[in-house]
Amino acid sequence: MSAKDSVKNLLGEIPLVPDLYWRLRHRKRTIRSHYNLNNLQAALPQACAQVKPFAAAALAGNGSPKYGYHKRILVFGTLHFWIEEGALISLALAGFGHKVTFAYSPISEYDKPVNAFDLRRQDLYTRAVLEPARSLMEIVSLLDIHPAKSLPSELESAVRQISTYDVQYRLEVEEVDTESELYRLRLERNTLAARLALAWLKAHRLDVVIIPNGVVVELGVVFQVARYLGLPVVTYEFSEEREQLWLSQGEEIMHLNTDDLWQARGHLQLNDEQRALIEALETARQGARSFGKSDRLWQEVPTQGSLQARIALGLDFRPLVLLATNVLGDSLILGREIFTRSMAEWIGRTVQFFAKRPDVQLVIRIHPGEKYTHGATMVDAVQSALPTLPENIHLIEALDKVNTYDLMELTNLGLVYVTTTGLEMVMRGIPVIVAGKTHFRARGFTLDPNTWDEYFRMIENVLANPGQHRPGREQVESAWNYAYRFFFEYPRPFPWRLYQFWKDYEKWPLTRVLGEEGQAQFGATFRYLASEPIEWSNHELER
Repeated sequence: MSAKDSVKNLLGEIPLVPDLYWRLRHRKRTIRSHYNLNNLQAALPQACAQVKPFAAAALAGNGSPKYGYHKRILVFGTLHFWIEEGALISLALAGFGHKVTFAYSPISEYDKPVNAFDLRRQDLYTRAVLEPARSLMEIVSLLDIHPAKSLPSELESAVRQISTYDVQYRLEVEEVDTESELYRLRLERNTLAARLALAWLKAHRLDVVIIPNGVVVELGVVFQVARYLGLPVVTYEFSEEREQLWLSQGEEIMHLNTDDLWQARGHLQLNDEQRALIEALETARQGARSFGKSDRLWQEVPTQGSLQARIALGLDFRPLVLLATNVLGDSLILGREIFTRSMAEWIGRTVQFFAKRPDVQLVIRIHPGEKYTHGATMVDAVQSALPTLPENIHLIEALDKVNTYDLMELTNLGLVYVTTTGLEMVMRGIPVIVAGKTHFRARGFTLDPNTWDEYFRMIENVLANPGQHRPGREQVESAWNYAYRFFFEYPRPFPWRLYQFWKDYEKWPLTRVLGEEGQAQFGATFRYLASEPIEWSNHELER
């Protein structure tokens, strides 16, 4: 710690010193910091004015809410971008007549220390920005809470796990040094957040706790504390398309649990319109084109055909196994181990297995999304296991101009951890072995080992008789059905995303969200956020 930070820590512990400094030096209630709430500061007064008539109208008669049961809701956010969005979500819920508390932790960066003085300044800044909303909701800073003296062992274990996830997420690694400065920082902050959340949640009656993500940093901590206390908890994240989110009741959304959706909808056959929609999505993904309200391109290059892929990679006509990886450090892969210690271990042992099988070609497709990462990659996992690749193993890196769907045309067996590439291979009639805990595992159309022995035995069995293990017609149709449900029914309509949030807010201000048009499009999602049970079987999904 620098001398300057040491002084600031000392000053930050002296009562009223940061407050006095704030009043004297920050009369415009702004702060020069990475912790930036300027957009919220500019938008909030008008947003509150828009919400007030809706909040008043939501209560009719003897205090009975007009739009469903009036609930006591806690929304929690940390880091400035989650705080901005959490504040607007809280206002929307207040507009529906709920009694909302918005709690926040004024942390600017989760991977860097902050001295007590600057932390207090960030808190005072957040209070000033949120001040216009106090007439519509309660606002609580974690810094105002007296922490619980200790944590039960179950929560201590959860905090350690979340701290491990934090390091994996930040450094884009799977192996974590628990003696590192980053791990110790995350463990200290997460432990304090757990003690603060435990004290506050035990002292207040709530009907639901709403938290983004629910896996990493203080977001994951508050989720675990709420669940430990038996409180209804809802987590959410954002899909690839605008005006959509993923939503989960009772567990972390990043696990993408589709059990209830599949149980309610999996027996229904796709109609012509639905089939055309999922086929159009697959065509766009294969052709390196965007689709719908998403700007994402799933491939670097459009399809060139299987012959071109065979020539470009020097592939012959031996059986071909396609191994598709996930992005290292993505929160979608955290905690997905079944029989492996990590995705890297799975890749390492798999390439070592195929190094002894020169009669089979293994193509390893590194996820194109790794072009955006800065840490270790799955290339490192391959090279660590086999510094020199034998001629039957081919490595395609993230930036290589190879279309994954061209490779599928040549593939006899697919191997995946949790990527939906596995689902798409089954849709093309390819047998797929799933090694990780993914949402489409155990749906009846993949091969799902639970041990290393089962995993390698399945590979041997499929290679011995590929035709016998190809998914049947019903399994292929089930995979297409599942893909439609997952891509088009699992995401819920929602006005704002974290990415380009203020651009979305320009299109969907609160007055429009709370009005008839917004009610028609997003009303059900806000009810589900408030923990009304999701009606997966509802006819509204027939679109």
